[in-house]
Amino acid sequence: MIYTVTLSPSIDYVVRMSSGMRFNVTNRTDSEEFYFGGKGLNVSQVLAELDLDSTALGFIAGFTGDAIEKGIRNSRIRTDFIRLNEGFTRINIKIKAGGETEINGQGPDIPESALEEIMSKIDAIRDGDTLVLAGSIPKTCPDDIYERMLERVKGKNIMIAVDATKQLLVNSLAMHPFLIKPNRLELSEIFHKEVETQDDVIKYAGKLQEMGARNVIVSLGRKGALLLDENGETHSCGVLKETVVNTVGAGDSMVAGFIAGYQKTGDYGYALKLGSACGNATSFLPGLATRAKIDEVFAKL
Repeated sequence: MIYTVTLSPSIDYVVRMSSGMRFNVTNRTDSEEFYFGGKGLNVSQVLAELDLDSTALGFIAGFTGDAIEKGIRNSRIRTDFIRLNEGFTRINIKIKAGGETEINGQGPDIPESALEEIMSKIDAIRDGDTLVLAGSIPKTCPDDIYERMLERVKGKNIMIAVDATKQLLVNSLAMHPFLIKPNRLELSEIFHKEVETQDDVIKYAGKLQEMGARNVIVSLGRKGALLLDENGETHSCGVLKETVVNTVGAGDSMVAGFIAGYQKTGDYGYALKLGSACGNATSFLPGLATRAKIDEVFAKL
């Protein structure tokens, strides 16, 4: 089983206004959409498109939590959330009016009892399973929450993917995750160096391996992605030249595609190509990648 952990899920409410946004007056939208968000939930949803089952773990609260649980559950996604007694799952507002403005909610407080409960669920993960830790953490969670989770599965034969930023990512490396996926900017932030050339990317991806990561994918935006695998081999994959509609969830889609590709074939080159196809597919759609779009993009890469 693949387990995805989203400690701070959200409902993303997207509003579009062709006239631009004005302050201190009433604005009216041209269209509106909402999506069930959070990086781990995105991974689960794309895995479902690739015919892989997953269990979504995390915290939910209030009527927004109810909507997320009902909205993402399907024959391929099992939800096993911890329901909090107070607060409500956050709503993120994304205003697209020429540019894009985001207003992200805070989400509910996480009590110690809820942390103990999710740790019990992590304890139940068995040899042969996959664990994906993805995204930011609520402000009331301890900074070492990912480390604690990985410590609970230490010694088990499981595949671990960590898709997080800065210290959350760095602190996980001692547990030798199977996959991490920083982008070029995040590499620069981690090492306090400007990472510009492909040689720079390979150099600092290698340093992350020295710190414990097994496989490192670096997202390069319009230049595609580079993978430094655990055998020391470098793989790259480009992007298609189509109109980018949406970048939210593209990185999560890449993680899902890579995991699916590797579990299917054991081939890192194929896994990167499928991951890239999923990331591309999401960027060309209003929401997350669909199977039809993934197949279309994969054939062209």
